Amino acid sequence: MSEQPNNVNDNTVIAMPIRNIIAIGGAIAASVWAYTGMQEDIRNVQAMIAGIEKEVVENTDFRIRWPRGDMGSLPADQEQFLLLENLAIQFDKLRRDVEEGNAPYDQQQQLTLEFYEKRIEQLEQANKELTKSILELTQTVRSNQYGEKQ
Repeated sequence: MSEQPNNVNDNTVIAMPIRNIIAIGGAIAASVWAYTGMQEDIRNVQAMIAGIEKEVVENTDFRIRWPRGDMGSLPADQEQFLLLENLAIQFDKLRRDVEEGNAPYDQQQQLTLEFYEKRIEQLEQANKELTKSILELTQTVRSNQYGEKQ
């Protein structure tokens, strides 16, 4: 057996084919590239998580404060509130009028009632005239019957 030196120093020679040296260099380069890619992905995920956490905090704040009215209201909500208030005032006025017996009715109803009133008056007048004519006719018939029998 040959003797092997026990010391490794700066004069120690390592014999390796060039393709192995290139392969080792390529492996080191690929490892560095993969490591930086993973670091970039980790940074992107951390930034995304920070954005989501901010949105969750804002959403929670909105969800709690909006129904309380702490954050104001939309212009459409304000318009609806005004319309509801106006309708409530009109309803109260109509209710008061109905309770006092001054319930309003529209013009069409008034015209219909006036038409019926005139029609009823005409029918009553015609009824009186017919009744009068029937009485006169009855008297004439009776006088003729009694006059002929005597």
